[in-house]
Amino acid sequence: MDPSNLEPVLAKDSRLLVAAFYAFTPLDDERREALLSTLPSLAREGSVLGSVLVAHEGVNGTISGPEHGVDALLDHLRASLDLGDDHYARLEVKRSWAEQPVFRRFKARRKKEIVTIGVASVDPSASVGTYVEPEHWNALVDDPDTLVIDTRNSYETAIGSFEGAIDPSTESFRDFPQWAESTLRPLIEEKGSKRIAMFCTGGIRCEKASSYLQQQGFGEVHHLRGGILKYLEQVPEAESRWQGECFVFDQRVALNHRLEPGEHSLCHACGLPVSAQQRELPSYIKGVQCVHCVDRFSDADRERFAMRQRQIDQRQIDQSQIDQPQIDQHNIDQQQA
Repeated sequence: MDPSNLEPVLAKDSRLLVAAFYAFTPLDDERREALLSTLPSLAREGSVLGSVLVAHEGVNGTISGPEHGVDALLDHLRASLDLGDDHYARLEVKRSWAEQPVFRRFKARRKKEIVTIGVASVDPSASVGTYVEPEHWNALVDDPDTLVIDTRNSYETAIGSFEGAIDPSTESFRDFPQWAESTLRPLIEEKGSKRIAMFCTGGIRCEKASSYLQQQGFGEVHHLRGGILKYLEQVPEAESRWQGECFVFDQRVALNHRLEPGEHSLCHACGLPVSAQQRELPSYIKGVQCVHCVDRFSDADRERFAMRQRQIDQRQIDQSQIDQPQIDQHNIDQQQA
């Protein structure tokens, strides 16, 4: 049998589990430092990559690796945190799968906030809106008396959102409080909306935003538990109100409704998502510029970006030459087994 005619065969357990998670639960200095010390070694043991933010208010992270390694790290977090039955005190986990690594390394970092809104009084464990399960979200947002708000950044909302959602066009979550006071409050008065429904990627930003709005007297506030990712996981595509793709903060860039990598890639010059159609434009040069940044950088910058892209391309060629003999031998072994 000619090995060159054999198709690559992936082992059943070759997929990598991607877990996005967070929990608002108080951590004193001792327990925070203990987590920062133990998580890297646990990640190494389980071949887990990704990032975990640890603050006095809780933890927030996305990790990826073999299922047993990811589950071991999540189990360690559950054992180390004071979790409870309240929604905010649970370790909220969204699971998806990838065929190849989506992170380059593992980092556990000390932060002031696990998601930064910049208002010290905001505390979901003290005041928070009403949690809405994914299966009840459609009924809520279909109600004309509901004002639906996307709490994500503008580059995220540009590639997908819920039908009819308001885009605050913020560049950072820190901008949300100012937008709420300058734009949302007058909008509620103008429309006479009875309630607010907010969402984000995994639930953490809209949960914190709901805490802020509750404190500021915005009335009836709801937010999507588990965010867009949990909605896409649980709600059938035929019944979905979601349109487009969901931006994620890893090398997959964006996910479709089946939680599979979508059509968007990142421009490595400006870091913004670029669609397949935008990659066909004359302005697009891989790794150098895209429609979002064609007038943003100098010629010297673009030459530097081009050199970096050539180095990346060469590394990929070198790696493929190393990997191919291993794939060929694996396929032969599978066929002869």
